[in-house]
Amino acid sequence: MKIQDDDIRAIVAETLAEQHRIQQESIDAIVLKAVASVLASFGIEDDDRKELKADFQHLRRWRKSVEQAQSYTFKAVITVIATGLMGAVWLGVKVVLGK
Repeated sequence: MKIQDDDIRAIVAETLAEQHRIQQESIDAIVLKAVASVLASFGIEDDDRKELKADFQHLRRWRKSVEQAQSYTFKAVITVIATGLMGAVWLGVKVVLGK
Protein backbone atom coordinates (compact mmCIF):
# COMPACT_ATOMS: atom_id res chain seq x y z
CA MET A 1 0.00 0.00 0.00
CA LYS A 2 1.46 3.31 -1.08
CA ILE A 3 0.82 6.44 0.97
CA GLN A 4 0.28 9.64 -0.96
CA ASP A 5 2.26 12.84 -0.27
CA ASP A 6 -0.91 14.61 0.86
CA ASP A 7 -1.59 11.84 3.37
CA ILE A 8 1.96 12.10 4.72
CA ARG A 9 1.64 15.88 5.06
CA ALA A 10 -1.67 15.51 6.87
CA ILE A 11 -0.23 12.95 9.29
CA VAL A 12 2.83 15.13 9.96
CA ALA A 13 0.63 18.20 10.45
CA GLU A 14 -1.61 16.32 12.91
CA THR A 15 1.40 15.02 14.80
CA LEU A 16 2.98 18.48 15.03
CA ALA A 17 -0.32 20.02 16.12
CA GLU A 18 -0.70 17.41 18.86
CA GLN A 19 2.86 17.98 20.06
CA HIS A 20 2.25 21.73 20.12
CA ARG A 21 -0.99 21.25 22.11
CA ILE A 22 0.75 19.00 24.64
CA GLN A 23 3.65 21.44 24.93
CA GLN A 24 1.24 24.38 25.40
CA GLU A 25 -0.63 22.53 28.15
CA SER A 26 2.68 21.82 29.85
CA ILE A 27 3.71 25.48 29.64
CA ASP A 28 0.33 26.60 31.00
CA ALA A 29 0.66 24.22 33.95
CA ILE A 30 4.18 25.45 34.72
CA VAL A 31 3.11 29.11 34.56
CA LEU A 32 0.09 28.47 36.77
CA LYS A 33 2.27 26.69 39.31
CA ALA A 34 4.84 29.51 39.25
CA VAL A 35 2.21 32.22 39.77
CA ALA A 36 0.61 30.24 42.59
CA SER A 37 4.05 29.81 44.17
CA VAL A 38 4.81 33.54 43.98
CA LEU A 39 1.42 34.44 45.44
CA ALA A 40 1.90 31.86 48.20
CA SER A 41 5.29 33.41 49.01
CA PHE A 42 3.43 36.70 49.59
CA GLY A 43 1.01 34.90 51.89
CA ILE A 44 -1.84 34.74 49.39
CA GLU A 45 -3.44 31.34 49.05
CA ASP A 46 -5.55 30.06 46.13
CA ASP A 47 -8.72 30.50 48.17
CA ASP A 48 -7.99 34.23 48.59
CA ARG A 49 -8.32 35.09 44.88
CA LYS A 50 -11.66 36.87 45.30
CA GLU A 51 -10.30 38.89 48.20
CA LEU A 52 -7.13 39.70 46.27
CA LYS A 53 -9.20 40.90 43.32
CA ALA A 54 -11.31 43.05 45.64
CA ASP A 55 -8.14 44.48 47.21
CA PHE A 56 -6.74 45.44 43.82
CA GLN A 57 -10.06 47.00 42.82
CA HIS A 58 -10.04 49.00 46.06
CA LEU A 59 -6.48 50.16 45.42
CA ARG A 60 -7.40 51.23 41.89
CA ARG A 61 -10.41 53.21 43.15
CA TRP A 62 -8.22 54.81 45.83
CA ARG A 63 -5.55 55.76 43.27
CA LYS A 64 -8.12 57.27 40.91
CA SER A 65 -9.74 59.27 43.71
CA VAL A 66 -6.33 60.59 44.81
CA GLU A 67 -5.52 61.57 41.23
CA GLN A 68 -8.89 63.30 40.94
CA ALA A 69 -8.32 65.15 44.22
CA GLN A 70 -4.90 66.29 42.99
CA SER A 71 -6.51 67.57 39.80
CA TYR A 72 -9.14 69.51 41.76
CA THR A 73 -6.48 70.88 44.11
CA PHE A 74 -4.38 72.09 41.16
CA LYS A 75 -7.44 73.76 39.61
CA ALA A 76 -8.31 75.40 42.94
CA VAL A 77 -4.76 76.75 43.37
CA ILE A 78 -4.76 78.17 39.85
CA THR A 79 -8.16 79.77 40.47
CA VAL A 80 -7.00 81.37 43.74
CA ILE A 81 -3.83 82.73 42.10
CA ALA A 82 -5.76 84.08 39.11
CA THR A 83 -8.37 85.66 41.39
CA GLY A 84 -5.65 87.27 43.52
CA LEU A 85 -3.91 88.69 40.45
CA MET A 86 -7.19 90.03 39.08
CA GLY A 87 -7.97 91.61 42.48
CA ALA A 88 -4.53 93.24 42.59
CA VAL A 89 -4.98 94.60 39.08
CA TRP A 90 -8.45 95.89 39.97
CA LEU A 91 -7.15 97.63 43.11
CA GLY A 92 -4.30 99.10 41.05
CA VAL A 93 -6.74 100.44 38.50
CA LYS A 94 -8.95 101.89 41.26
CA VAL A 95 -5.97 103.60 42.88
CA VAL A 96 -4.76 105.07 39.57
CA LEU A 97 -8.23 106.27 38.57
CA GLY A 98 -9.01 107.52 42.08
CA LYS A 99 -6.14 110.04 42.09
